[in-house]
Amino acid sequence: DAGRDPFAILSGFLLAFAGRSPTRDRLHLFTTNYDRLIEWGCEASGLRIIDRFVGSLEPIFRSSRLEVDYHYAPPGSVREPRHLDGVLRLTKLHGSLDWLWDEQLNTARRTATPFGETPKDTPFLIYPSAAKDYETSSYPYADLFRDFAAALCRPNSTLFVYGYSFGDDHINRVIKDMLTIPSTHVHVFAWGDPGGRVQRFVEANKHRGQVSLMLGPELGDLSQLVSRFLPRPANEALRRRIANAVQTRVSATPHSISHGSSGEDDETDS
Repeated sequence: DAGRDPFAILSGFLLAFAGRSPTRDRLHLFTTNYDRLIEWGCEASGLRIIDRFVGSLEPIFRSSRLEVDYHYAPPGSVREPRHLDGVLRLTKLHGSLDWLWDEQLNTARRTATPFGETPKDTPFLIYPSAAKDYETSSYPYADLFRDFAAALCRPNSTLFVYGYSFGDDHINRVIKDMLTIPSTHVHVFAWGDPGGRVQRFVEANKHRGQVSLMLGPELGDLSQLVSRFLPRPANEALRRRIANAVQTRVSATPHSISHGSSGEDDETDS
């Protein structure tokens, strides 16, 4: 069944957000998972990832928070370079299976291990355990959570939550801080809520009017979400052209129209 193909579902989910107009802010994807499924989906979909790692063979984790991005210059164009589409920012808040600790450099690096394999005798990083609230305050996780807070706690930001059960207090605290900004919004999609944590978070913050909950097997099914609710990225450019054409046509419409036979004109907004 093509509609249940895992790659098509994951690719459609990522492209629905990353395939939007490059004039908008880049999609910033945060995940608490250690696996490399997101990286695999991005690579297979032709998406480029920006993270804190610098280098090609064995990228090194850098604390400098520069707004690195991808641009291109159209052939024959004398204008400034344009943003390249199909780019997203990725932050793995709890680390990743391909992050190693380099004792010599005293920092984290990413190793080019084959997808799905774990080499023996590898100096893996110690990932946050049950004491996540304390451990994520140390390097390199402190830098990752600063990125998380900086992306969320700003005007007009929107957080789309999928697959997170609101079980980590250190993450919930940042989301609550985000909601103190009136123009922000949180959309939560969940298959179920066995522990009731999702409902408790929504109930505790519903008075703000900034939290939307879509709960249930049909709404939480990723294939249904991609096929029925999320926009198709290929239509984004078409929607922009239609909007521009409508705006141009409306702007060309005379603002003065005649009413009755009095010959008087009434100014109206187009």
